[in-house]
Amino acid sequence: MVRVPPTCIALAAAVAALFGAAPASANLLDYVGQCVPFARQASGIQIYGDAWTWWDQADGRYKRGHKPKVGAVIVFAKTGQLRLGHVAVVSRVVENRVLMLTHANWSRQNGERGHAEQDVTLYDVSDDNDWSRVKVWYRDSNGLGGSIYPVKGFIYGTGDTARELTGRNPDYVGALIDAYVPGAGGH
Repeated sequence: MVRVPPTCIALAAAVAALFGAAPASANLLDYVGQCVPFARQASGIQIYGDAWTWWDQADGRYKRGHKPKVGAVIVFAKTGQLRLGHVAVVSRVVENRVLMLTHANWSRQNGERGHAEQDVTLYDVSDDNDWSRVKVWYRDSNGLGGSIYPVKGFIYGTGDTARELTGRNPDYVGALIDAYVPGAGGH
């Protein structure tokens, strides 16, 4: 057995914190932290830096587009409300204007931000049905939030996504979709 000095463990933890590495956990949904390391861990897409920078960083490294696919990372633009942007992973495509995502650091849970949320409803409100403007389920209001967020597009990974990307317990809107849209709840 190799003995690792405590200083090496402390240094590794400090480096991980500095670069936003997602902590290893038994279940991805136990994660608490920022959206970027969560999206990286959930999607397998290895991009670093603020969420709003992912779209340009993906150019030439990953395929990009404006059609949602399971496992793709959706990149929210930087705005006054989202100063660092936001990234999330598509967990289900329900129909041409509705999908679900799994992400971290959006809604508050137990009064704090940072928690992972699975199968959260996202609705395309863009005029051209191109996913350039969306509304997102917000747990604090138990509904689609009132804000509309601009989106850069989707980054498509290699298909190496986390097994917890989707589940059987979507948000309330997702549960209604599963109940009333034929085939929507299939995994």
